[in-house]
Amino acid sequence: METSGQHPEEWEQDIRKKPNKTLITMWVIISLLTLMLLVVGGVGLYVWSSLQPTSSGEAIEVEIPKGMSANRVTDLLEQKGIIKNALVFKYYLMLKKEGSRFQAGIYELNPGMEKEALIAKLNAGDTVEAEVIRFTIPEGYTIIQIADKLSSEGIVNKEKFLALIDEKRTWGDNEAVRSVPDNDKLHKRLEGYLFPETYEMVKESTEEDIIKRMTSELDRKLSTLPEDWMDVLEQRGLTIHEMLTIASLVEREVIVDEERPMVASVIFNRIKKGMALQIDATVQYLLDKPKERLLHADLEVDSPYNTYKVNGLPPGPIASPSLDSIKAVLYPDETDYFYYVTKKDGTNTHLFAKTYNEHLKNIDKSTKTTK
Repeated sequence: METSGQHPEEWEQDIRKKPNKTLITMWVIISLLTLMLLVVGGVGLYVWSSLQPTSSGEAIEVEIPKGMSANRVTDLLEQKGIIKNALVFKYYLMLKKEGSRFQAGIYELNPGMEKEALIAKLNAGDTVEAEVIRFTIPEGYTIIQIADKLSSEGIVNKEKFLALIDEKRTWGDNEAVRSVPDNDKLHKRLEGYLFPETYEMVKESTEEDIIKRMTSELDRKLSTLPEDWMDVLEQRGLTIHEMLTIASLVEREVIVDEERPMVASVIFNRIKKGMALQIDATVQYLLDKPKERLLHADLEVDSPYNTYKVNGLPPGPIASPSLDSIKAVLYPDETDYFYYVTKKDGTNTHLFAKTYNEHLKNIDKSTKTTK
C-alpha cells in the first residue's frame, strides 16, 4: 500500500536541516546582543570619558553674568577648558537636578577640577572678591567739589560726570531724585542729591554707576528717618526738593550739630516774614570757586541763587546735606530768631538775635576772642 508525503530519505534530510536553522538564528541573536552591548559600552565609555576632569592647568577667571542659564554656563565652561563636553555635562546636570542654583559672579576655576567640586563651587557662589575702589564725599560738598575729588583720584572723567549730572533723566528706581523739578535755573541738576558718605564699589564702576549709587544712598538714608517724616513735610508745605535745599543751607552755615535746628528755625522765620535770607553760602555757591571773604560787589551778582537780592529759597540745593541737616529742617527749634552771626573765638558757634539791633550788638560781640 502506498503512503502519501515524503519518502523516508527526504524526511531524514529535513530533520538534519532543522538544527542548522536553529543554530543560525541563535548566532544572529547572539551577534545582535553582542553588538548592542558593544554600542552601549562604547556610549558608556564615551560618557564616562566626557565627564572626567580635563588636564590640570593654572587657575583662570570665568565670569558668569547675571541671568545666564545653566546650559549657557556649561557651554562657557567648555570654551574655557574647565569641562570636556558641554552636551554630556548638560545631561549630567539634568540627571542630578543641578544647575538651577548656579550663581553669577567671577570665579577662579582650575582645569582638572572634579565635576562635583565644580558644581558645589557654582552653587555656593564662591566667587573671586572683586577689586574695589573706595572714596569719601564729605558733608557739604558741592557737585563741582565732588567731581574734582573723584577726578583727582582717577575714579571718574570730570567732564563726563558733570554732563551726566545735568541730564534730564531718571536714575533707575531711585525715588528722591525724581523730585528734581524741570527748572532751567538749576545750577547743577543733581546738586544736593548725591549723599555725602564713604562708598565702596567695584573698580570697573562707570560715572553712571557712581551717580546711581550715590542717589540711591540718599533714598536709603531718608528711609531711616522717623516714619512720619513725609507727613511732617506735607504739614510744612514743603517738597523733598525744598527740604534738601534748606538742608543744604543749614549744612553750609553750621558746623556744631546742636545749632542746626536753630539755624533752620531762622530760615523758616525769615521766609514766613518775607525777608531775604541773606546767606553768604548761596553767593559762594554761584561763584563756583568760593572766596575766603565776599566783597560787596559779589552780593550784587544777578543770580537766582543770590539770597541777598531775591526773597525765598534759591532754585535748588547748594551742596550735599548731611542727615542731621535734613532732620533739622524736618524738626527745627521753635524760636523767634531772625539773625545769627558766627563767633570769632574759634568755637564755630553762633550768636542769635530776634531784632536787627540785637544782631548789631552780636556782631560786635562776635569779634571778641573770649568765649
